[in-house]
Amino acid sequence: MAMVIAVCAVSATAPLTAFASAPALALAFWRNGLGSATNGAIVTALRRGEFRRIHRGERRMVRGEQYRSMSLGVLASLCLAVHFAAFMSSAKLTSVAMSTALVATQPIWQALIAVAQGQRLAHRVWVGLTVAVIGAAAASGLDIRSGGNALLGDLLALVGAVAQAGYTALSERARTGLSTPLYSALSSFVCAIGLLVACLATGTPLMRFDRNTELALLGLLILPQLLGLGSLNFALGRGSATTTSVLLLLESPVAAAIAWLWMGQTPEPSTLPGLLLIIVGATVVVSSSTTQSERFIGRHRAERSRSRPRRTGTTEPSENPVGRHRAERSRVV
Repeated sequence: MAMVIAVCAVSATAPLTAFASAPALALAFWRNGLGSATNGAIVTALRRGEFRRIHRGERRMVRGEQYRSMSLGVLASLCLAVHFAAFMSSAKLTSVAMSTALVATQPIWQALIAVAQGQRLAHRVWVGLTVAVIGAAAASGLDIRSGGNALLGDLLALVGAVAQAGYTALSERARTGLSTPLYSALSSFVCAIGLLVACLATGTPLMRFDRNTELALLGLLILPQLLGLGSLNFALGRGSATTTSVLLLLESPVAAAIAWLWMGQTPEPSTLPGLLLIIVGATVVVSSSTTQSERFIGRHRAERSRSRPRRTGTTEPSENPVGRHRAERSRVV
C-alpha cells in the first residue's frame, strides 16, 4: 500500500509542472524551498537529541578529516538542483510520457558511473543498458525529426537523469556520520539555495503567480515532496530495495496516464514501444545491479568473518585437553 501511494504521489511531479504557468526554475525552487523548511521542522522534532549533541559539541557536524566529504555533499546537492531544474523544465517542453521515461534512465547512468570508477558490471547489466539505449533512440525518433522544444525537452530529461545519478554517486561518498534524515534535510536546503541563485542569475520571477500555479505548488509540496518521499522511506524500511526501485519505474506510465486524463496529453503511438523498452532495460539494470552488490556484500562479510581473530580464552577442540581426551575416548569406543 505504501508503494502504491509513493508511486502515485511521485508521478504527479511532471503533470503538475506542465499544468503550472510559472517558469520551471521557479517551481523547482519553491518545491525544494518549501520542502526543505517542512522537512527541516520534522527532522528537528524527530532528531532533537542529535541536534542537542551537535550544539553541545559532543558531535561535531564537520570534523577536520570530514571537510572533503562535506564538499562532496555540497556537490551532490548541486547535482540534485540540476536534476530538478532540468527535469521540471523538460516536462514543460516535451510530453510528460517522454520526460518521465527518459528521467527513468537514471539507473543506467548510475551503472556507467560505476564503470568509470573501476567496477565491473554483470553481463545482464550490459544487456539492460543496450535495451534501454535502443528504447530511448526509438522513442526520441519523432522529437529528433521534428526538433525544436520537444527535442530540447528530451535532452533536458537526460540531463536530469545524469544529474540524479551524480547525486546518488556523490552522496554515497559524502555521508559523514550524520543520520539519513538530517543529511537529506541539509542536502535539500543546499539544493534550494542553488536553485535560488540560478533564479536570481537568470531573472526568473519568483512571486505573483496565478491561482493555478499556486495550487500546483501546493500539490508539488504535498504529493511528491512529503507524501511521496514519506511513503517511499516507509516502504524501504519494510521491503526490498530492488522491489522498491523497480516499482518506482512505474512513475512513467502512471504520470503519462495522469497527463492523458487530466490534460489531454495523448502519447504518440510510435513512441510507445521505445518507452516500454526504456522501462524494461532500466528494470534489468536495477535488478542485476542490486543482485551483484548483494553478492559483493555477502562475500565481503564472509571474508571478514574468516579473517576475524578468535576471542581470547577460546580454544579449538583439538587444542583443548579435555576435548582431545573425549575425542580419543570416542575413537576407542
